[in-house]
Amino acid sequence: MARKTIRNGRDAQRRLQERKAAARRRLIAGSLEEWHASAFEHALDQFDAAARRLKLTDNQIAMIKLPRRITEVLLPVRMDNGDIRNFRAFRVQHNTVRGPAKGGIRFHQDVTVDEIKALAFWMTYKCAVVGIPMGGAKGGVVVDPRTLSPGERERLSRRYMAEMIDLFGPDIDVPGPDVNTGPQVMGWMLDTYVMHKRGFLPAVITGKPLELGGSAGRANATSRGLAVCVQKAAARLGLNLKGATAAIQGFGNVGSNAAKFLAQSGAKIVAISDVEGAYRDDAGIDVEAAVAHVVRHGTLTGFKGAAPMRHAARLLELPVDVLVPAALENQITKENAPRVRARIVAEGANGPTTPAADEILTRQGTFVIPDILCNAGGVTVSYLEWVQNRIGYYWTEQRVNEDLQRIMEAAFDEVYATMKKRRVGMRIAAFMVAIRRVMEASEMRGLYA
Repeated sequence: MARKTIRNGRDAQRRLQERKAAARRRLIAGSLEEWHASAFEHALDQFDAAARRLKLTDNQIAMIKLPRRITEVLLPVRMDNGDIRNFRAFRVQHNTVRGPAKGGIRFHQDVTVDEIKALAFWMTYKCAVVGIPMGGAKGGVVVDPRTLSPGERERLSRRYMAEMIDLFGPDIDVPGPDVNTGPQVMGWMLDTYVMHKRGFLPAVITGKPLELGGSAGRANATSRGLAVCVQKAAARLGLNLKGATAAIQGFGNVGSNAAKFLAQSGAKIVAISDVEGAYRDDAGIDVEAAVAHVVRHGTLTGFKGAAPMRHAARLLELPVDVLVPAALENQITKENAPRVRARIVAEGANGPTTPAADEILTRQGTFVIPDILCNAGGVTVSYLEWVQNRIGYYWTEQRVNEDLQRIMEAAFDEVYATMKKRRVGMRIAAFMVAIRRVMEASEMRGLYA
């Protein structure tokens, strides 16, 4: 009898473990389904939610919802060993009703046309929400840039511009830097463009080196704009940033500079992460030391100024006042959103929160500063760079920063007022402000036929 009881107990334990394992598999499957859902589908869901509240007609929606042009090419590049390798590349122009298309070019092994469509869509409404007269575009190349030599990287950059050159122009489509590109890549692309056009036209591209017509203040503009939004949100919530805690997911250009600006405001940075791992110190991390470590080693790996976290994704769930997701898309999902405990989520990345997660955060009372507003500082200063290029007169960094702060504060205030008036979340409010501007411009221009 005793042996039978023990055996029955073991069987019951095994069945319990099997049920738990099955539940975990269902949970993981659901998370992966959300993770792999099209970023463009998420973008359209956001549009639809705002369009319903604006009571747009089908004709109005038809003019401003979908991309106007999608271009895909193969870029043949001669590698250092003499072999020729083809790279898939994209450029999506979503909308140009308010001005020339604007949007970065990214080099990443996981680039897809749906991702680029989503990013172009967000750029249209990002420009509109801050009131700059440009439309939305985005470009990308399917490549892991870590596998390229400097010479291969240059040849790929130049080939992209050469193959796409008819799409670009100061009054047509103005690209800029994005993930894994930067001032040097923009310099190569500018040189390729002007060699074909036989004239120096710096306004064709932004994010350039200062020596080639770049703007002072562009390098940290996205982070500075984010910090302005966090300051405005904290003031609205009665949160004193001096002594407040913050966690930063993604310690690249946007994340590291956001950490600097928040620290300068008096916030304590208690956790940071990059693609290699996360680090935490509840007493506060020396941001300058972390940045210096990344400069020396390329990643946070081996950083001694904080304790490594066993599970990097748990950074999103820390009990902090401010959470800055500044990595890639779809980081906050319906699976982990219930465990997000930050008072403010400031989206430094594009599309870091899925629509399902956004609903959960709204119900929890989390104050989300949406990406199309929160990280619009970069495109704002890119616009200011374009203006300086057009007039041939260049401003001081102080002047650029003052203009950036003025534009971001005005945009935040209008979105916040819309949120209160229409009783919606900040994301829907931002889209309502932006969609209304794009729709009105479209109706004023009419339909050429």
